[in-house]
Amino acid sequence: MSSNGTQSRIAGLFTGSSVYLVSNIANAMVPFLLLPLLTRYLAPEEYGLVSIFQALTTGLLAFVGLNTVGAAIRHYYDVDTRAQLARYVGGCFKILAISVLVVLGVMLALRGLAVDLTGLSSEWLLLSVLASAGLFAVNMRLGLWQAQGKALAFGSLQVSLGVLNAAITLILVIPFGLGADGRMAAILLAPLSLGCISIILLRKDGLLELRQSGSEMKEALAFGVPLAPHVLGLFLLSAGDRFVINSLLGAESVGIYMVAMQISLGIGLVFDAFNKAFVPWLFARLKKGEQALRQQIVAITYGCFAGAFMMAGVLVLAGPILVYVLAGKDYHSALDYLAILAFGQAFQGLYLMVTNYAFYAKRTGLLSSVTMLSGVLGIALLWIVVPIWGLRGAAMAYLVTMATRFFLTWGLAQYCHPMPWFSFRKNS
Repeated sequence: MSSNGTQSRIAGLFTGSSVYLVSNIANAMVPFLLLPLLTRYLAPEEYGLVSIFQALTTGLLAFVGLNTVGAAIRHYYDVDTRAQLARYVGGCFKILAISVLVVLGVMLALRGLAVDLTGLSSEWLLLSVLASAGLFAVNMRLGLWQAQGKALAFGSLQVSLGVLNAAITLILVIPFGLGADGRMAAILLAPLSLGCISIILLRKDGLLELRQSGSEMKEALAFGVPLAPHVLGLFLLSAGDRFVINSLLGAESVGIYMVAMQISLGIGLVFDAFNKAFVPWLFARLKKGEQALRQQIVAITYGCFAGAFMMAGVLVLAGPILVYVLAGKDYHSALDYLAILAFGQAFQGLYLMVTNYAFYAKRTGLLSSVTMLSGVLGIALLWIVVPIWGLRGAAMAYLVTMATRFFLTWGLAQYCHPMPWFSFRKNS
């Protein structure tokens, strides 16, 4: 393998990654730019309710569509023709339609319990299901663009989602004074609108065909259903703390905690951007099976590990300024939890670098077990430590849970697809 060829491949990875990074940063700037507005127009209790609605919308993706977006993306690497992929994607959208009806029915049946747990009205609980359906459609279009290496198209849609979300928020919260309802309406309307556009774009590109045999749906479900515990576990890991804090300390404490979490999310967003370019690059090289490429992958991964902790350190140093500028005096206590959450986000970045091997090996069932175990551990820790240490205990539980998930997933990655983690400098 020539050094020029190697450098060209690495350059391709980082070029694609830079496009994803720019779009992720632009998209991430929306909540950061909105944060000073929301923390000044919304009381901590209202901000907490908005955070719970947003978490619920994301968490419902475990059931709305049954994770078949991931199935379609993985199927992209196996099909020979666009028509085959279009039939598969069409099957995924049929699964979406059926699952939305089922989840709405369950939400109606359990609305009393759900209202007590979340503090949201039954109307917003039902609307969160529709918001999740919109996100499914957007994620399908984004995922297939990512698999095709179309970073610019990906970034355009991703940024549009954030900009539309912000625009609706500004209109409904300031001139109309709708408060938390206005912000939640934006979280609903933005993905619904762009979800419809995403469906049109898929049809235009010949990637959505609703006429197919049942085999496509069965195959998509075989991939997606085992991921339901995984996505549910992710929900518990990323958003379960909001519901526990709300139950034990109230929505105002959720608002304070989520300001610190929002600021710390910068690390996760950088790694999410890198991972979007890394996945197609990684899968293409794993398919070749060359030892030199495997060693190169491991070396890059270790560099990313170091970068994650460096970013956490920088965020901790900048924390006082960020909290003062972005949140204001009513949320100043968020600074007490920022350092712990920042290192929790660093472990989230490390996790993204190793979880791809389970997806490549199609061992999603095992990955689901690890994620669900970690999620349950996190919720258990929260119920134990939050009554003792309050929000600091919640932050500590998050850090311990993220670290545990990373190490368990790293072990699973090695089991699914062995890599030279401890011999990457050796020649084959």
